[in-house]
Amino acid sequence: MSESQLVNDIIRALHGCGGAVYRTNAGQFFTREGQPVKGLPRGFSDILYIRDGGKACFIECKSPGGVVSPDQEKFLHDMRSIGAVAGVARSIDDALDLCGLIP
Repeated sequence: MSESQLVNDIIRALHGCGGAVYRTNAGQFFTREGQPVKGLPRGFSDILYIRDGGKACFIECKSPGGVVSPDQEKFLHDMRSIGAVAGVARSIDDALDLCGLIP
């Protein structure tokens, strides 16, 4: 399964769990006119899920052999250091467990 497919599958699973789920894009983009637009910072996780009650969960999606980049590691560390939930998911169950949605 590709990481893109995993992201989509996890988003669909999280939509059924309450809270709010967002697909994020990091880096620089360009308008149709060619003007640069900065997005989220490098390393920002693929998915931001906000649980009922307001707890933020940052999910970096990786295929089984996928490698987490140094920028992604730093972002996950920074988010955990301020009290957010942040980690890597290689499956839907990983994501649900990370977000505290599996009892």
